[in-house]
Parts: sequence; C-alpha cells; structure tokens
Amino acid sequence: MERKFVVVTGIVQGVGFRFFAQREAAQLGVTGRVRNRDDGSVEIAVQGTEERVTDMLRWLRTGPESANVRSFEVTDVVPIDGETQFSITD
Repeated sequence: MERKFVVVTGIVQGVGFRFFAQREAAQLGVTGRVRNRDDGSVEIAVQGTEERVTDMLRWLRTGPESANVRSFEVTDVVPIDGETQFSITD
C-alpha cells in the first residue's frame, strides 16, 4: 500500500476536476481525497496498490478534458489505515 500527495496547477478549478478525479478514483479502486486550494491549484491524496496509484497519477497529469494541467508535483506520504473512500473535501 502506498500513498501520494499531489498538487496540480493550471486551469484546474471551475472545470470539474475534483468530481472527475473522484470518479476516476472509484473506477481504479483507490482511496484518498481531493480539494481546491486558495491559490487556484488542486491537491490530491491518493492511496492504494502501487499499480493503481500509478494509474491515478497518470490520469492526474492531464485531468479531465476541460482542464489544463500546467504543473504536477508528487510527494510520498505515509499511508493511512482504515481509509475506505475517495472524497471531495473543502
């Protein structure tokens, strides 16, 4: 089990990025969260098997068609026990 913390910048707010990320996470079977940041970026925590997390990171690099991801930063973080879903938070 691994967990990554991701910050994406560009045109990523107001384009459904969080909702599409939640849908993709459900399809991949990963857990975590996604939220908008005050600076216009979106932050994501994603947790799952190495293969599934890699698949989610691949999707996050471009996001939905309506988005334009300009930068993509990934940090390894400690997995959280007991997390059961991927949620949109404030």
